[in-house]
Amino acid sequence: MVNERSCYMPRLTIRKVVPIYFTMVAAFLTVLLVSLHGTSPVESSFPYKVPLDPKGMMELYWNVSYPEKVVYFQILIKDLKAGMIFGMSDRGDFEDADLAILWSNGFSSFFGDAWSDQEGRIHIDSQQDYQLLMAQQAPEGLYIVFKRAFSTCDPHDYLIEDGTVHLIYAVLEKPLHSITAINVSAIQNRGLQRVQLLKPERQRLPPLPADVRNLQVLAPNVLIPDQETTYWCYITELPQNFPKHHILMYEPVVTKGHEAIVHHMEVFQCSSDDETIPHFSGPCDAKMKPEKLNHCRHVLAAWAMGAKPFYYPEDVGLAFGGPGSSRFLRLEVHYHNPLQLKGLRDSSGIRLHYTPSLRKFDAGIMELGLVYTPLMAIPPLQKQFVLSGYCTDKCTNKALPPDGIRVFGSQLHTHLTGRAVSTMLVREGREVEVLNEDKHFSPHFQEIRMLKKMVHVLPTSGARLQLEPIIMLIWLPFNGAGGGCRKCGGFSITDEMCVNYIHYYPRTELEVCKSHVDPGFLSKYFHLINRFNSDDVCTCPQVSVTEQYREVPWNPFSVDVLNSLYGFAPISEHCNKSSAMRFPGEWEMQPVPQVTKKLRSVTPSCESQKHSGSTGPELVNIKNQDQS
Repeated sequence: MVNERSCYMPRLTIRKVVPIYFTMVAAFLTVLLVSLHGTSPVESSFPYKVPLDPKGMMELYWNVSYPEKVVYFQILIKDLKAGMIFGMSDRGDFEDADLAILWSNGFSSFFGDAWSDQEGRIHIDSQQDYQLLMAQQAPEGLYIVFKRAFSTCDPHDYLIEDGTVHLIYAVLEKPLHSITAINVSAIQNRGLQRVQLLKPERQRLPPLPADVRNLQVLAPNVLIPDQETTYWCYITELPQNFPKHHILMYEPVVTKGHEAIVHHMEVFQCSSDDETIPHFSGPCDAKMKPEKLNHCRHVLAAWAMGAKPFYYPEDVGLAFGGPGSSRFLRLEVHYHNPLQLKGLRDSSGIRLHYTPSLRKFDAGIMELGLVYTPLMAIPPLQKQFVLSGYCTDKCTNKALPPDGIRVFGSQLHTHLTGRAVSTMLVREGREVEVLNEDKHFSPHFQEIRMLKKMVHVLPTSGARLQLEPIIMLIWLPFNGAGGGCRKCGGFSITDEMCVNYIHYYPRTELEVCKSHVDPGFLSKYFHLINRFNSDDVCTCPQVSVTEQYREVPWNPFSVDVLNSLYGFAPISEHCNKSSAMRFPGEWEMQPVPQVTKKLRSVTPSCESQKHSGSTGPELVNIKNQDQS
């Protein structure tokens, strides 16, 4: 409901006119954003879109206002029943969630800000921070538009920040007299979607040249398996003698009707060491998958739900083709089919836009983090365990040009236990800049993300990149057994890895800059644990590291000692060229870099946020499309 208030025009001075002018401009932009005037949403108003449910019956559109520090949401409900629930939580749980609810009591509709407790019971929030802006009925369904500040300082509200956001939704089937009667955990028609809400501010897109061409790397009419999760691998190849080109942009190609099932896609280039790669189309974990497919790991393109086309900077392109470049490409498509729908044929993939007119700089992709080795492991029974990988100044001084590199994109990657990943630029023991951080990282939502601002990495003394994956997990031992490592490093999806593929220019020979703990010090750890425990820990050289971990009697002491070992023991640095050969130098038994000063945490400010002023739900006035 809109309250009309009387107003008067005071005598103004220049000091007063300026802020009033900018306030009016901001108000105008806000009204322009949310006032659709009887039309369906337009791309310029809400540039980002994802389906919320697997059938696409609920679609989310959104936009971000950084000056206001507000996210504008628009939800299209194609088949409204008695209402819907939309919200955010740390990991996509419906308990302890921040919720916006639209519901009907059979006569009127209401909208309100609410939250759920640990048992899933819903409570109306005394501070209404989800603010309804419009509700409009159209032929395709009901549109509702509302907004939420990034930070509200309400203990029941989710803090919207950079990185992955876990969105939840649910459909209310019957009218309700009170939403406090709802137990959201018992609702059947509900689900989870992951997005990056806080996209970088929209900038002018670099124009594509007249000679641009495109290559579609598409799944070959795949019959999507009727199971919740499938990773499908497909090998294709470039023409013989394909010369060097620059990729300028890429975008998703999603089969119509599958927008809610095609979760994310990646295109990898295979190793140039392999003259041929067997053609294959099937699940990536199939027993009959050729082993050589594991050599196809050089990322060319990556897309996930909600992502827009990816453009390279105007004077930069990603090289592919030509001498020293493999002709073989691997497409990987993640199908998320929670309803286990049958008979769906899919030909989704990624369209690469490229040019033979090479740009000034070749883009490079550098792999930072932890070496894929069981030397780095996560003990069982841990709710949180931190592992750090380093790209030291010794390597950057050896491999980077005098003017350094400029990082413009980043793709964080772990396997199944990754929960938070951060990459920091450290200089002389002080954290100076965040390269990329995701506090709510999910291994099921991985995309190349444009950085909000380019990061300049110089090969100066004391500069290094530190990747600090935070692995949070709860593991219940089978039949009370606590042996083995919860996750050992390695290539398999059942192993763990933690890396950041940074996208930068100009390209250098440095392709891998990672580390792992020194094997000799880890061997001393196994000897130490053997001395302090009655259980026999095998430290025989012929026994694998994984087997030695399996023999450790895990308890608070053995866990704390391993954690300390990772913090002070020397490291082995992998400062590798694209040929997998290390740069000349001594890389074993290197001192572990120490960070003496961390970046100060920024405390979210809520003083400037304006609330609706209400302490409870509001009546919804639903307009028809023919109403202005």
